[in-house]
Amino acid sequence: DPEEMFRVTVGAETWSAWGDRLESDGDKMDRSFRAFLKFGSTITSPRLLRALRERHELWTEVQRFLARFDLLITPTVAVPPFEVGKPGLNEINGAPSSPLGWMPVCFPFNLTGQPAASVPVGFTRAGLPVGLQIVGRRHADHTVLAASAAFEAAQPWADRRPPLD
Repeated sequence: DPEEMFRVTVGAETWSAWGDRLESDGDKMDRSFRAFLKFGSTITSPRLLRALRERHELWTEVQRFLARFDLLITPTVAVPPFEVGKPGLNEINGAPSSPLGWMPVCFPFNLTGQPAASVPVGFTRAGLPVGLQIVGRRHADHTVLAASAAFEAAQPWADRRPPLD
């Protein structure tokens, strides 16, 4: 499960980098960040090693898949934008969701180090922005950036803004 791999590896890394500040600066941290730090503190070595092994297996699969294509195009996230400051969603389309369930197409590429970009593709009926994720082969950053620039040139958006109420 890429989401679990992401939560465990990033949770352990976050705890390693910021855990010593939880007691002294915890009151200055965002509530969801504090909760994630606390989660990171619970990760055992066997759980982390299992997640790292699974990440390597995913890396192998992604490399094999992308060897056949120059780019992979996906939605950036699975839902329209939600309220600022909300850590995630409890359900998507009526089905229960984990707090990170709104970004399932990001995990595989964040975990495997693929170059990826999100470009604005349009707006919801409510006028909120929607993103398109462009993913490339490992070390093909130039291809991802060129495709992103070409898409933005074909679909200019810089002068369009969602309503700010």
